[in-house]
Amino acid sequence: MESVDKTPKQIVELLDQYVIGQNAAKKAIAVALRNRYRRMQLAADMQEEITPKNMLMIGPTGVGKTELARRLAKIVSAPFVKVEATKFTEVGYVGGDVESMVRNLVDVAVNMQKELQYASVRPDAVRAADKRLVKLLAPGIKKEKKGNDLQNMMSMLTNLQNGKVPEMPEEESETVTDEIRNQRLSIADQLAKGLLETREVTIDMDDPNQGAMGNNNMMNQMGIDLNQTLSQMMPKKRVQRTMPVKEAREVLVKEESAKLVNDADIYHEAIQLAQDSGIIFIDEIDKITSKSKQNSGEVSREGVQRDILPIVEGTQVQTKYGTVDTNHILFIASGAFAESKPSDLIAELQGRFPIRVELDSLTKDDFVRILTEPSNALIKQYIALIGTDNIKVTFTMEAINRIAELATELNRENQNIGARRLHTVLEKLLEDILFEGPDMQMGEITITESYVNDKIGNIVQDKDLSRYIL
Repeated sequence: MESVDKTPKQIVELLDQYVIGQNAAKKAIAVALRNRYRRMQLAADMQEEITPKNMLMIGPTGVGKTELARRLAKIVSAPFVKVEATKFTEVGYVGGDVESMVRNLVDVAVNMQKELQYASVRPDAVRAADKRLVKLLAPGIKKEKKGNDLQNMMSMLTNLQNGKVPEMPEEESETVTDEIRNQRLSIADQLAKGLLETREVTIDMDDPNQGAMGNNNMMNQMGIDLNQTLSQMMPKKRVQRTMPVKEAREVLVKEESAKLVNDADIYHEAIQLAQDSGIIFIDEIDKITSKSKQNSGEVSREGVQRDILPIVEGTQVQTKYGTVDTNHILFIASGAFAESKPSDLIAELQGRFPIRVELDSLTKDDFVRILTEPSNALIKQYIALIGTDNIKVTFTMEAINRIAELATELNRENQNIGARRLHTVLEKLLEDILFEGPDMQMGEITITESYVNDKIGNIVQDKDLSRYIL
């Protein structure tokens, strides 16, 4: 994760690596992020008074609104969630509950804090994990288990009554002979030297599917984690898996790390992090205006706006980790506003998004840059993909210009879907090479302007064909 104390110019430079143009939007985002850092440098009483300047990004589909949000998450070391406004319904209707966006944000913050805490105890956790691996690779002679299942159950219930978290019954005790002891010493030495990383070992681990209940149930909407409550009352389900030592070590390190950290501290820090640095990106906000295309459910859509309003204004949301204050969470909303306009949002909600940024439609020159300049440019992606079949593909600049020209023409003649049109055009253009590549084994192919015209030029000119194919 990158640090949040970057200057606005540095943030824009990072965004430039992935998103072409849209300088006004990048500048507004960079200033908003920097203001989070500035606020944290002030005295506590002043911090309380300064609220984030929430932002509304307006622009047609495919111009980079969502991509800016995705890249934003990688730039800042802050909890970040992206939600679709259309997934929520007004209280009383079946569907998503708007408070879930805050609970999701806290889940992200908890995972971030766990990673930090686990990293700080990793050396001790690795030592403990290696000790367990030694015992698994050179097991002792097991004795009979002390007590029976009924006694173990009674012991667990007693622990529960005394306010302790019930633990699994102790492992069967074992006898370690001199031969086994020497074997363990040898294995410990080999582990330390990294000689057993690919050796298979069978371990008991928590069942990853345990507690995979739906997140939209009533308990979760009330901020209550039923899975966590049940897991404290009952022993965790364990499963056996056979895997290489290298992979097994990471599973055991995670278990040992959990024993070395304090969950209460993690949850407290996570809530603070979410409150002070959290960012929630609400996409498709134009679809919940009363004047969007659909005529049915109008009350529900305005109801969603009214439900979102208190969260954006600042309220208390109950989560399974504690109460979260949303006063200083930064909200960035975005929408195409093709069938409606920002003024169709309820007045109170409009007022909570004081910064308005309009993103520009993409031109042919923008398409050329999108194809070639970003770190994840589409041309680079396809060259790498086809390269796995030992085929070297080269695009001439004339071909790239022609691809951009055709994509622009398609957007103009048909529906304008922005940069997403380039995916469709390139996939059709390279269809034969992607299909025949594995059988060719090796070779060099140059994509020229005439190749582009032969493959997709005729489809673009035929309006009926282009409407369905491209």
